[in-house]
Amino acid sequence: QVQLEESGGGPVQAGGSLRLSCTSDGDRFRTTEMGWLRQAPGKEPEFVAAINWNGETTAYADFAKGRFTISRDYSKNTVYLQMNSLKPEDTGVYFCAAPGSPTGIARTRVGEYSNWGHGTHVAVSS
Repeated sequence: QVQLEESGGGPVQAGGSLRLSCTSDGDRFRTTEMGWLRQAPGKEPEFVAAINWNGETTAYADFAKGRFTISRDYSKNTVYLQMNSLKPEDTGVYFCAAPGSPTGIARTRVGEYSNWGHGTHVAVSS
């Protein structure tokens, strides 16, 4: 099981940008697909973005397309989520996640991720 730690959240005005980071320990990072999930207050967690094991394939929720970019840096065992043109409805806790049984393929369903970090809070004000 990989250990995941997020950072980079905080308050931001609508239209602004944030870059979230997720650092993972262990060698499994290099062969594991990774994802970002989020949970708004009072709502169920939802999928945001995913990246496959070698970084060549990405997937995004409709609300993230054109605004968010997921990437990974193998030298730092880190996955990033660059978020631009933020909206108040993007407010929530953002989690980095990995599947319990990696296949290398980017996952788009929340239920496919069994290893979650503690999350980083994003607050977008209007």
